[in-house]
Amino acid sequence: MKGIVIAATQSGSGKTTITLGLMAALQRKGIKVAPFKIGPDFIDPGHHASITKGISRNLDGWMLSESYNLSCFADGVKDADFAIVEGVMGLFDGYDGKTEAGSTAQMAKWLGLPVLLIVNARSMARSVAAIVQGFENFDRDLNFAGVIFNNVGSERHLDYLQEAIQGTVKTPFWGGIPRNIDICMPERHLGLVTRDEFVLPSQTINQLADIIETNIDLETHIQHLPDFNVQSTERLRKVKAENRVRIAVARDKAFCFYYPDNFDWLIHFGAELVFFSPISDQKLPADTGGIYFGGGYPEIFAKQLSYNESLLHAIKEKSTNNMPIYGECGGFMYLCQTLKPYDQEENFIMTNCFPFHTRMTQKLNALGYREIHLTQDTVIGKKGMTARGHEFHYSTLEHPIDEKIQRSYQVEGRKKMAAYQEGYQVNQTLGSYIHLHFGSLPELAENFVNNCFDYIRRSHATQ
Repeated sequence: MKGIVIAATQSGSGKTTITLGLMAALQRKGIKVAPFKIGPDFIDPGHHASITKGISRNLDGWMLSESYNLSCFADGVKDADFAIVEGVMGLFDGYDGKTEAGSTAQMAKWLGLPVLLIVNARSMARSVAAIVQGFENFDRDLNFAGVIFNNVGSERHLDYLQEAIQGTVKTPFWGGIPRNIDICMPERHLGLVTRDEFVLPSQTINQLADIIETNIDLETHIQHLPDFNVQSTERLRKVKAENRVRIAVARDKAFCFYYPDNFDWLIHFGAELVFFSPISDQKLPADTGGIYFGGGYPEIFAKQLSYNESLLHAIKEKSTNNMPIYGECGGFMYLCQTLKPYDQEENFIMTNCFPFHTRMTQKLNALGYREIHLTQDTVIGKKGMTARGHEFHYSTLEHPIDEKIQRSYQVEGRKKMAAYQEGYQVNQTLGSYIHLHFGSLPELAENFVNNCFDYIRRSHATQ
């Protein structure tokens, strides 16, 4: 097989658009692409999947071990012809300023793939040579497949850029993408609009492929990429799942932020996942032993969620009756008492599993990797366990937290960030702003499945 890691000098350089274009161009040529995304991103993988018709998995050098990433990659490239791994932020950006942890560069070296560097060349000419040269020399263990200049103003501008790197850098020149190309990719405060709301139309996918084919000699450059071999590995360790149980998973336009691996681990330990929509379904799926609420955009659909009163009451009743319920970020907001969008005066009623009021703000309230230490037994783990995840939200808890509410997480972020208590639990309902990756601690999925199974068993015993 062949493959590349697509990186950029910084965020906003056009990395995602070019990634989607390369995927579309290769797929159109009959080359089956295995897509991946580095970092804790839920949105870009959805658009990868729209083009490649496969699952785009997250790779992460901080949340997940090297061996886990390698096995996840090996599983993902089975039956594919070409691997495309979209990077995160700038090539060397990651957990902190001193190490390569969580960076695109780290992952490229772990996978043994060459890097295709995207440079935003707007308002630059000869200076691009210094930038590419600096990236080449910063880490000599990296291999560069090529460089693409984005936001090129004209043919003359592209000529200047090409002249600048001739004889000054080793990285092959792949081409330049013109600026002001009209691609309809709507965005909002957390990034691009999700696939659940905006499925890339075939016209846009073809346009993305055309942009690449018009400006890059793709076949020639692909031929020069080195081949690589992937050894088959077992990502999901062999465990006999004894406890089989149906778990309801909220999945619609409001709740769509899930790592595919989290689903895999739940299924691996015995869960049958049954998807439902908190926006439109009037009741929970039948015979379920627990509920999983991922993140998303409940604030965008707050009115529709609040109008679905029968489901709100059903979830509250299940929480009161000690059904295991787990909610992350947007899912946690839905489990609170009210939600206030930033552009509206009204507080919309949510499920009231937690006596909290959430409010959207214009500013980002939290962003970054998080390590959690369980200080209490919870529906997903036992006291003393440690897992890793990520936090990213514009909402806040509006009123002081009731000290009677159990907090089950000791949360640590960057080195200078003070540890804090989070992970709220009422009955068997656990809510947090932190998106946990079950690959960092598979026992999270195992504990949740077992607790859901126990709930069903107890329910049947009392009937």
